[in-house]
Amino acid sequence: MKTLINLVSRQTKLFFRDKGTFFFSLVTPIILIVLYTTFLGNVFKDSFTSNIPAPFTVPDKVTNGVVACLLTASLIASSTVTVTFSLNLGMIKDRARGITKDFYVSPCKKSTIYLSYFFSTVIDALLVNGIGLAGCFIYIAIAGWYLSFVDFILIILDMIILVLFGCLLSGLICFPLKTEAQVTTIGTIVSAAYGFICGAYMPIHNFPKTLQTILYFLPGNYGTSLLKNHLLNPPLREFDNLGIPNEVADGLRTALDCKPEFFGNLVKPYMMYIIMGVTLLVLAGLYFFFTFTSDKAHKKSK
Repeated sequence: MKTLINLVSRQTKLFFRDKGTFFFSLVTPIILIVLYTTFLGNVFKDSFTSNIPAPFTVPDKVTNGVVACLLTASLIASSTVTVTFSLNLGMIKDRARGITKDFYVSPCKKSTIYLSYFFSTVIDALLVNGIGLAGCFIYIAIAGWYLSFVDFILIILDMIILVLFGCLLSGLICFPLKTEAQVTTIGTIVSAAYGFICGAYMPIHNFPKTLQTILYFLPGNYGTSLLKNHLLNPPLREFDNLGIPNEVADGLRTALDCKPEFFGNLVKPYMMYIIMGVTLLVLAGLYFFFTFTSDKAHKKSK
């Protein structure tokens, strides 16, 4: 355990010392906030107002609050997965520079080395996304704050779940890679595609039914839906005070992926937590299996 802690400390310190990687990882959520508010803000706002039937009107504060919460959900859902690929560069750099070979000739187990990379990635990803989420909370407070303390805690919990999902997924994908170019290429592909896959750029509800069914086979989308539920439900509850029928708010929740359906069956929030929990256990099992298997293979090769 002491060896694992020391290695995690070493990987984490190297991440902070590498100014380029640290700055790039940290600036990614900030850039996304700017891009989302600049290009997607008006699109989301127009989409929201167009779904409000006449003669009802929604105050600007509520509208801006809904849009800010939707942008936050989109940003965090995307960055919790995409940022982890750049954070895995430390493992690949050690491998490319032959540092891992020095570890292999030490008494330290190979599985312990790879577990240290994973836990270090989790710490770094929580820090980077935590800063991004803090920035989003400031944006929501300026636009229109309707979140309760319970909502606040649940949103943080959702972020932690998605960070663990992203770290395990990227760890499994990056595990067999050997060069920084390979990680960069895969990270670029994931960054470009995942925003569409998870409904960050456009709600999955707007896709064709067949594509919706396919995308809801991907467990990460239920984590995105959890975020949207806990962020969007508070401002949408204001519709009751405005005298707007519940059907309008429910229609918006459906349109914004808060109420996903799988083969026509509604997936409720507690089911989403179960899906994400089982997914994390399966991915963790696979990651630990590969690390311990590689450890045994290394011992046999001696």
